[in-house]
This record gives sequence, C-alpha cells and structure tokens, in this order.
Amino acid sequence: MRYDEYGDVDVLNVVEVERPAPGPAEVLVRVKAAGINPGEISIRKGMFHDRWPASFPSGQGSDLAGVVEELGPGAQGFSPGDEVIGWTDARASQAELVVVPVAHLVAKPAEVPWEVAGALFVAGVTAYAAVRAVGASAGDTVVVSGAAGGVGSIAVQLARLAGAAVIGLAGEQNHQWLLEHGAIPVAYGDGVVGRIREVSDGHVDALIDTFGGGYVAMAIDELNVAPDRVDTIIDWGAAEQYGAKIEGNAAGASTEVLAELAGLVETGELEVPIAHVFSLDQVRDAYRELERRHTRGKIVLVP
Repeated sequence: MRYDEYGDVDVLNVVEVERPAPGPAEVLVRVKAAGINPGEISIRKGMFHDRWPASFPSGQGSDLAGVVEELGPGAQGFSPGDEVIGWTDARASQAELVVVPVAHLVAKPAEVPWEVAGALFVAGVTAYAAVRAVGASAGDTVVVSGAAGGVGSIAVQLARLAGAAVIGLAGEQNHQWLLEHGAIPVAYGDGVVGRIREVSDGHVDALIDTFGGGYVAMAIDELNVAPDRVDTIIDWGAAEQYGAKIEGNAAGASTEVLAELAGLVETGELEVPIAHVFSLDQVRDAYRELERRHTRGKIVLVP
C-alpha cells in the first residue's frame, strides 16, 4: 500500500514493489494481518506533517502479524516459519512482505487468531499505557470515553483486570458488550455528566479519553478528577491546558507489553473485538469505515 501525496482515501493505492531484503538484525515477515489505526488517517492527510512528516512514496501501517520468511545478518531468536506478532516504525505493515527489526517481534501464541494478532500492537500498548498512567487499581472508579473503540475496548478490560470499576461511554448498540465485559455502560452526549454521577454515586477517580471532544475538561472541571489521573491519547491541547497526561503508544511500546497482552488473549482474559476484515485491495473502504468512528474494536487488513 502506497501513497504519493497527502489527501483523502483516494490517494491510497496497492502497487507492486521489489521484494524487500532484511538488513542486519532485521527479519522479513510475510504478513497475515495488519491493523489500521486513526493516527494513520491524520498522517496521510498531512495533519501531523510538522511532527511526523511523510516522505513520498509513503507506505502505511504499524501493526502486523505473520510468518518469518527470512532472517537478516545477526537476527536471532526466530527461524523461518515462526509465527510472530510485532510492529514497524517504517509505515510499512500494510503489505504482503515487510522488513521488521527483530527487536520488535514476539512469538504468536497458536491460540491467538491472525486478525487479532495483527491488530494488537497499537491499540493494545496504547490502552496498557493509559490504564497504567491513571493508576487504575482496586477500589477506583474509572471512566473510559470511546469505550467500544479499538483502544477503549481494550482499556476497559485492562482497567477491570486491575480491579477498578469501569464506566464505559459508548453508543447504546455497544452497551451489552460492555456489560458482558464487566463495565457499566453510559450513553455519551448531552447529559453525560449527570449519567456518570448517577452510576458512580458522584465519585470518579480517573478518566481515560480515547475520543477527544472535551472529556479532559469534563473530568477535571465537572467530575473533580485530579489532572494526574486523567490520560488522553488524542486531546493534547486540553492535556497541556489542564496538566493531564498524554501517555499512549509511545509510552507502552515494548515487546514485553506486547507479549503480556498476547498472553492475556491466549488465556481468554482479554478480547480484541474485530469489527471488520478487509482485503488489502479494499484499503480505501477500510479507512472509510474507520473514519465513521462507530466501529466496535478493530478493523484489519489481510493481504
């Protein structure tokens, strides 16, 4: 998957390129599944040009799961044929073959489906970092905005595993899923503060914001949550204004965290909901669906 200029989904094209070759301490992986993420939309539109400029032609994608095809010089710990989960920082995972640093790979448990494995890294480590950032623990009440989204659905479960009571803000179509995963569902929109107060007996300890649009201000100004127990992965301006945290993917990115999350999926303690699976040549449709911001869980591409 390549694009040659910033723009909407119509700039995305699937093209034939030369087979990549792994360099020192690198592994060539044949991709079985690759997740897509909202940040990729903003990068492709040029909204993050000052922070993460694209060099054209640009590939896309971080998440991946696949089979080791070839080892570069000095790459150790894996063999051809091994099933792996990992990530690339080179915007390259939405492809049939991708070169990955061996330090960015972990073994894929056999019980973890390809689609789940390919969607695990970005959303999983982001949710992990956010739950850790707000210090969720037994006795806490934690609110999660966008609680049925890719990051939110995982954050809800990780906060519950940490012992916290979780209030999940989501559309009514996702309330049953939240209930089944131990959360208290609350509809977003007008009156949400009152609904949160009603189900929390007026006390909220922490808030994880995966959606933006005023939840940081709501937590601090209206729910009296301490700024150091508010984490947003999207509303950086509000975080700076209020002194809230912005810990997400960068804070959680490690093979140790990825392996821990894969283990939780393997044992059935963590579900990564898969909303849709698209083939690579349907990449434009996949991102159109993602931009609607109403999917439960993750959207995945398969070559």
